[in-house]
Amino acid sequence: MRAAKFSSDIYRCSLKPLLCRTLFSFPSLPSFPSVPNGPQTYNESKIFNYSPRQLFDVVADVASYSSFVPFCNTSRVLKSSAHIRKSDTEPYTMEAELSVGFLSFNESYVSTVSCVPFKSVQAVASSSTPLFTNLSTTWKFNPVPLPRTPNNKKETTRVQNIDTSSDKDLSARLDNSDSENTLVTLDLTFAFANPLHAAVSSAFFGQVSRQMVQAFEKRCIDVYGFRRPGVI
Repeated sequence: MRAAKFSSDIYRCSLKPLLCRTLFSFPSLPSFPSVPNGPQTYNESKIFNYSPRQLFDVVADVASYSSFVPFCNTSRVLKSSAHIRKSDTEPYTMEAELSVGFLSFNESYVSTVSCVPFKSVQAVASSSTPLFTNLSTTWKFNPVPLPRTPNNKKETTRVQNIDTSSDKDLSARLDNSDSENTLVTLDLTFAFANPLHAAVSSAFFGQVSRQMVQAFEKRCIDVYGFRRPGVI
């Protein structure tokens, strides 16, 4: 009798699939309206009181990411073409291995990092990962000239009186580092391999780009010292 009743239940479910659900059934993915389709991009922009050269040097220092970038557990440069450049303004590339952890996820991947000195740094995940099908960050640095007030002119004169004839690199640093602020833009693009991961993490990732900008700003303060707006 019990077996007969069980068979009858299965028969009723097959006739009314929309009204019956077995013990192990799960809701279909379309029932999650917040699941993003395709890559997501978040953008942040901010004016920093540092030069493009200073900001580029901090962002391109990938080996140090684990010490200050949010959710980055380890970072190391596998290879780089920086040492074969003929000048410090020549573009170069790196391969870097990063390990990140957030929420309940931990992921290691290799990125190709393309550096255009003092202008941009782009990192694109080049290895396949179980978590991401697409992951890239693009930093851009655009100079913002300081307004020329009397105080600015006085400070500029003091800098220009330094003898830099024997150190062309020092001269370039002074010219580029002490005469402008920088508009920094960050584009963070990612796509999860699993739509459920995307649904769980979409709100969380909305804050990641902002936290990254804040972390790099703090890093600049640690490396170069605090700089007040408009001060040369």
